Amino acid sequence: MNKYWDKKSEEKIKEIVFDALSKNINYDEKNIIGVPASYLDQTVFNQDASFLKDAPFLSTLIKNPNHIGCHTLGASESFFAGTHEIEKDLIKICAHDILGGDDESKFDGYVASGGTEANLQAIWIYRNYFMQEKGLKHNEICILTSSDNHYSMDKAGNVFSLPIQKVQVTEEGRFITEESVQEAVSIQKEKGVKAFIVVANMMTTMFGSIDEPEFYSTVLEREELDYFIHVDGAYGGFYFPFSQREHHLDFRNPKISSVTLDAHKMAQAPYGTGIFVIRENLMQYANTKEASYVEGEDSTLIGSRSGANAVAVWMILTKYGPYGWMEKIFILQKRTAWMCEQLNALKIEFYRHPSSNIITIKNEFVKPEIAKKYGLVPDNHHNPKWNKIVIMDHVTIERLSELIEDLKK
Repeated sequence: MNKYWDKKSEEKIKEIVFDALSKNINYDEKNIIGVPASYLDQTVFNQDASFLKDAPFLSTLIKNPNHIGCHTLGASESFFAGTHEIEKDLIKICAHDILGGDDESKFDGYVASGGTEANLQAIWIYRNYFMQEKGLKHNEICILTSSDNHYSMDKAGNVFSLPIQKVQVTEEGRFITEESVQEAVSIQKEKGVKAFIVVANMMTTMFGSIDEPEFYSTVLEREELDYFIHVDGAYGGFYFPFSQREHHLDFRNPKISSVTLDAHKMAQAPYGTGIFVIRENLMQYANTKEASYVEGEDSTLIGSRSGANAVAVWMILTKYGPYGWMEKIFILQKRTAWMCEQLNALKIEFYRHPSSNIITIKNEFVKPEIAKKYGLVPDNHHNPKWNKIVIMDHVTIERLSELIEDLKK
């Protein structure tokens, strides 16, 4: 049963967005002179264009609301209270209806600039927790993730001065094992690490592969080590929960503390729409009290951000509704399965998780000119071993069949 997510008509969506905008600051009607903000420059962006009355997203862009801070925590900039409510509703949809949070649980979160920022936000919070609550030093806290991780974990290690340890995955199945986790943990434990920030993958960027978080928790609890588990669902957050209902990578698992989703991938939102969701009473470890001129202060990595991005994701999800979204993923799953059948018939070796829409083909089966023609993405541009196909909305069977014909040749 969906708690917050329902399908809305186009007229209802417009009504809600325009009502929210009416509750935001209006620079023309009120004498507001203390805010370093305004609507988009009128000499370039025409605010009187007639089509704007039927374009809630574009109208939000023009009105230019600032969504600085984390609105789920309580006090936020009252100048933009209307569209803040839409973002709060979006976080509830993601936390409860997509990621399985129960009625009793509460969550915080915000629309980040992308999955990279959302992943950094999680690692920043947990690093600060371990330093403030456990008195640990940087070199006693380690990021633990698989060797198929997104590069944002390596970036986080650099930014936050934390060691990072990769868990090896199997070559064919692309999955971690309890043994490979144990090996990785032992390496860092010998170096004096006392706490781990685990990043488990919900569909890796290159392979669409999945991590089993229980392997991490089993080993770390056996070793009596502190840990948090963050799920990187930047690719899979709007896909995997609909293609595989039973799994351990959402808030139904009490050991999962936070999740990244990325709406500008599978949700086809404008770029700049990563989403960070975390259990309550943790977000404050990223609070910057020095942001005292900001109402509610700031607990986000990015600071000022466009409210239009939050509105865009909310509009997409409410236009589809949960059942429309399930159907969208169902169609992509069927197309992916069809493509796998064609590759198997040609005896082309590839990897595909059965609940994923990514097919990654071994490089020796794809000539460079074919990879270039179809925009297949390699795992390494200098020394490719794999090339991936991503079955998006525009990647129809008709288009896939053209690739199959070229592969036959």
